Amino acid sequence: MKVLVIGGGGREHALAWKLAQSPRVQTVFVAPGNGGTAADPALRNVPFNGVDDIDALAGFAAAEKVALTVVGPEAPLAAGVVDAFRARGLRIFGPTRAAAQLESSKSFAKDFMQRHGIPTALYASFTDAAAAHAHVARHGAPIVVKADGLAAGKGVVVASTADEAHDAIDHMLATVGGRVVIEEFMDGEEASFIVVSDGKDVLALATSQDHKRVGEGDTGPNTGGMGAVSPAPVVSPEVHARVMREIVLPTIAGMARDGHPFTGFLYAGLMIDAQGRPRTVEFNARLGDPEAEVILMRLKSDLFELLMAATEGQLASVEPQWDRRVALGVVVAAHGYPASPRKGDAITALPAATAELQVFHAGTVLDGAVLRSSGGRVLCVTALADSVRQAQQQALAAVRQVQMDGAHWRNDIGHRAIKH
Repeated sequence: MKVLVIGGGGREHALAWKLAQSPRVQTVFVAPGNGGTAADPALRNVPFNGVDDIDALAGFAAAEKVALTVVGPEAPLAAGVVDAFRARGLRIFGPTRAAAQLESSKSFAKDFMQRHGIPTALYASFTDAAAAHAHVARHGAPIVVKADGLAAGKGVVVASTADEAHDAIDHMLATVGGRVVIEEFMDGEEASFIVVSDGKDVLALATSQDHKRVGEGDTGPNTGGMGAVSPAPVVSPEVHARVMREIVLPTIAGMARDGHPFTGFLYAGLMIDAQGRPRTVEFNARLGDPEAEVILMRLKSDLFELLMAATEGQLASVEPQWDRRVALGVVVAAHGYPASPRKGDAITALPAATAELQVFHAGTVLDGAVLRSSGGRVLCVTALADSVRQAQQQALAAVRQVQMDGAHWRNDIGHRAIKH
């Protein structure tokens, strides 16, 4: 069988790496891939110029008789890649353009949650700057400002002062689109709850916790994610059952009832308060990144078989097996990330991969024989160990072997899990 993974980040490297382990998979194409997927003999990069190139990519999949396509990032989903592939009779795993609105439009998602009684923060959405500023003046800070559309993980400002909120409103209305969503600030601990859905049945993946802030101790601006740990101890068995009952299952049922059955990875970003009550921060219509890297490190089952079952509506027949150990991934970021990451730095040394350690490439490119940085998040060094502390130590020891000018990372990934 041939498989195609769409995307070029760390999530896609992890997906391709895991899919290639299936005995039924002969070739994994990655479009466009990165320096890490280019260097792996089991993977083949193919050109993909983004959402304008969807028809050409579908033609490639048809010509190569690709058995399954898996979509990594949000932009192709929002652009209707699943609809385009299905129209040609091609098997693809991911939500349709209409279903992907759970991620591509914050106001769609919030209205959906309100309509279906799914716990989330109180909110209001605005196209008018004066009305948005008046709302902040009325409610004060802390308060959360979100861009309505896709913003590559950077469209959220948790404003600790009213001035920060006013600045965020002006910036987002000017740059990301014509609408902002303003939410009450939710206190608690965040966790990532990701499931696979075939439109009716749901399979929960291992829990994980992302670390969004750039600085240690969860300080500084939000990023796309500086590292992750799996499992997330904050998601106790009781919390897990509650998330399924109050958030995930009503979402899948609600989308089907609204005429947009959700197939693919559904990611519920959670805020869990001190009493163990989960509320939805946001939905993503895909695997998280860097959550994918730690989740897939722990998956012992055949990912290809799991996703094929999901595309056939046979998810209820699958029971994935998980490694009991902890996976912890530390992101190595480029100089200047997240504000203005520098590209083109040579990466002259990397730690060797083992069964317990993988280096997933996120923003790299092969320039002849030289590996160079090509994005803000460059690598996710992911370790598997018996405890969070051991996994953290092993990942950090490996990170220190990376040689790249300006590289920076957090030394405290997993700190909340250690406290549990």
